[in-house]
Amino acid sequence: MSNGALLPNSFSLVMSTSLNAWSDALSELHLFGIPLGLIVIAAIPLVFIALYALTYGVYGERKISAFMQDRLGPMEVGKWGILQTLADILKLLQKEDIVNKSADKFLFVIGPGVLFVGSFLAFAVLPFGPAFIGADLNVGLFYAIGIVALEVVGILAAGWGSNNKWALYGAIRSVAQIVSYEIPAAIAILCGAMMAGTLSMQQFNLLQQGEYGFLHFFLFQNPIAWLPFIIYFIASLAETNRAPFDIPEAESELVAGYFTEYTGMKFAVIFLAEYASMFMVSAIISIVFLGGWNSPLPNIGSLLLNDWTTGPVWGAFWIVMKGFFFIFIQMWLRWTLPRLRVDQLMHLCWKVLTPFAFVAFVLTAVWEIYVK
Repeated sequence: MSNGALLPNSFSLVMSTSLNAWSDALSELHLFGIPLGLIVIAAIPLVFIALYALTYGVYGERKISAFMQDRLGPMEVGKWGILQTLADILKLLQKEDIVNKSADKFLFVIGPGVLFVGSFLAFAVLPFGPAFIGADLNVGLFYAIGIVALEVVGILAAGWGSNNKWALYGAIRSVAQIVSYEIPAAIAILCGAMMAGTLSMQQFNLLQQGEYGFLHFFLFQNPIAWLPFIIYFIASLAETNRAPFDIPEAESELVAGYFTEYTGMKFAVIFLAEYASMFMVSAIISIVFLGGWNSPLPNIGSLLLNDWTTGPVWGAFWIVMKGFFFIFIQMWLRWTLPRLRVDQLMHLCWKVLTPFAFVAFVLTAVWEIYVK
């Protein structure tokens, strides 16, 4: 193949239903020796994060919170205020990038970048459908929960580098919270790994396929699965600093916490990383317990609902919709539950979730070995 030509058969796989057909085809594309396909594969999650964060993330949260509080939300810029987010982006692009004289400039600048990189890299192993996954690692689940934890470094760099005591308090709170809640979250996810017998996120989806739809999902196959499912969802709220675990951003006492000193695009990148993490943890819980890109609709006699809603495009639809559903629950809880105090937060983690996570781990092992 010449360096200046694209692979002739690359796009013949685009509509294929074979596993990873789209990503395999893209990875083979080269233009003048440049691995154009790999660049496209890396860009797809980035474009998805940006579009989702700006639409469902920012605009959707504003409208959902307004509805829950009997308000209208954005109304003035565009129809139903739909262009308000675009106006905010233009505002952030034009804002001056301010760095305090007393700040540690290196840490202050890299903080938001490390935050976003940690969230973005996890998308490499996220299966967007039966025919598209960036890298089907045999330790994909371990990689995902490990790389998301990199945001701890970014948060600490942002808080320490700001040279602001309120930002530092917020950063220390956030680091303590995330590190603590990673323990019950990881144990809960290991329960799913025991049910699947693998750490490959694509294999999780394949093992939950079937004509009966949701009845093949681990959440409905194993009576113990409900316990780690609930534990991981609660822990994921704490890991993404969402209410009622939002003490790192407690406006009433910390003036927004670890990102108090950030303006302009650095501020935007921090929030982009938060929305990326929200989707990633939602996708993980969907893949491990709720079939991932598999259709929840069952075949009922001659009504082949599962067959009709299965395929590469349908797979992307289901994984996105399941992720959006859990994000909606996160937004719902934000406007429903009061913020926890630090002592309440740690009590919940160490004296409630962690012991119950170990119980779930043991019960899952017993079920898988002796009952299933």
